[in-house]
Amino acid sequence: MDWKAKKLIVILGPTASGKTALAIKLARHLATEIISADSRQFYKELTIGTAKPSAEELQAVKHYFINTHSIQQDYDAAIFGDEAFALILRLFEKYNSLIVCGGSGLYIKALLEGFDDIPEVPDEIRDELADRYARQGLGWLQAALKQTDPETFFTLDAQNPQRLLRALEVKLATGKSIREFQKNQKRQVPFRVIKLGLDVEREELYKRIDKRMDGMIEAGLFSEAEKLFPFRTKNALQTVGYQEIFDFMEGKYDQPEAVRLLKRNSRRYAKRQLTWFRRDAEINWVSPDDWKGMLSLIE
Repeated sequence: MDWKAKKLIVILGPTASGKTALAIKLARHLATEIISADSRQFYKELTIGTAKPSAEELQAVKHYFINTHSIQQDYDAAIFGDEAFALILRLFEKYNSLIVCGGSGLYIKALLEGFDDIPEVPDEIRDELADRYARQGLGWLQAALKQTDPETFFTLDAQNPQRLLRALEVKLATGKSIREFQKNQKRQVPFRVIKLGLDVEREELYKRIDKRMDGMIEAGLFSEAEKLFPFRTKNALQTVGYQEIFDFMEGKYDQPEAVRLLKRNSRRYAKRQLTWFRRDAEINWVSPDDWKGMLSLIE
């Protein structure tokens, strides 16, 4: 196989920047398929709150890693990285170009660079921490990790409960910091990687986020969250778009406040995504409307 002729096009950017529509347009143009790198679209039970491609969009182009798992299953970036990389190697036997689309920097990193071999955490530890977080909130979780593993705490996004829970459970299960399991060995990638970051002016991006959230609510986001409420301690649900509604359902505030927090926290999430991506010098930042510019970068 001539690996120099193989191109992996990674379309990334913050939430509501237009990644899905662009990935489908590009996949049709190149007659290829899409590997999703969204950390929540794996889950069958999460639909409205994860802004999955529509049924029509999924029919238009073959997608991988969408609706493949249940929230009852443990699935993380390390597993995804290995599975997606193996899939890409197989698909390159058929295609010269493939597309990866997603807003999860960690999952894209796991795919392209590999991830650390971290020991399994016993279910009882994971379940106990998830339960305590559900009862005592983010403040407790931040304090627990800061006390247990301060060096790791100060390297993580303190507003991301999934990352904090993961670091805490590894420390409690193994007695070692999650940092000690880092191999610092990048995956060997034989094909070309072209990263396209969608650059949307901040005010316009926030308008898109608010509009998308209004659309999600109209489509039944609150009803979807209500069905998921019994599973609210699962890792898959420690995310913007569901936690705010769970708190509303527990009587912590009223529905207008829940809507306000949904929009505010989505904007904050987009800001964190951009902070992550801006550190990557390999990303070519382009306007979502600059079709000719994208094709020039690819071809």
